[in-house]
Amino acid sequence: MDGSASSVEAPKVVHLDEIESVPGPGSLVWRPVRLTLGVRAFGCNAYTASEAGQDVVEPHDEVSDDGSAEQQELYFVAAGHATFTIDGAVHDAPAGTYVFIPDPRSHRHAVAREPGTTVLSFGGPPTFEPSAWEWAFRASPLIRSDPQRAAEILAEGLALHPGAAGLHYNLACLHAVQGRREEAIAALRRAVELKAEAAEWARADDDLAALRHDREFVALTGR
Repeated sequence: MDGSASSVEAPKVVHLDEIESVPGPGSLVWRPVRLTLGVRAFGCNAYTASEAGQDVVEPHDEVSDDGSAEQQELYFVAAGHATFTIDGAVHDAPAGTYVFIPDPRSHRHAVAREPGTTVLSFGGPPTFEPSAWEWAFRASPLIRSDPQRAAEILAEGLALHPGAAGLHYNLACLHAVQGRREEAIAALRRAVELKAEAAEWARADDDLAALRHDREFVALTGR
């Protein structure tokens, strides 16, 4: 057996009900998801309420004892119905609701409105760098239906990720559909420079059909 394979940490699959229930503080019931699974990339936990009126997020903020702001938090109401109070403002949160609190200093508290309400929490310092695919995926379906919006999304993505081949490729598609041959070739050339596979994508892409017999397109894609 390859020695490197033995060092790979196995995935962990566990149902929420299999995670230990820890009572308190107050009426809170905490399920230590992060600790159980050994997650280190971000904090994650779950809170459940057996009765309406019980806490599913304890009253708190995310400011440490020394006064420094620690982390952003995202909550997801997985089951039941909760009411969140954030900095005094009340927010209704039925099952399926996300509640994002970007400011660690915001005071938050959530109470169950139904028995069985379950709230998942995720937290960490705001250091994550979003991947370029988020902009590429958003822009791609709009290239024909809403080209102006597609252009705005791609410009936003490229400002953050100027070396993302997928964004340059989508820009090439947008230019080609709009009949801007030179801009399309330039964007496609940049995409291929950044990722050779872009040439293969281009060969069968209907958005680039107008360029199919263009000499520079053929030279770039090998078709």
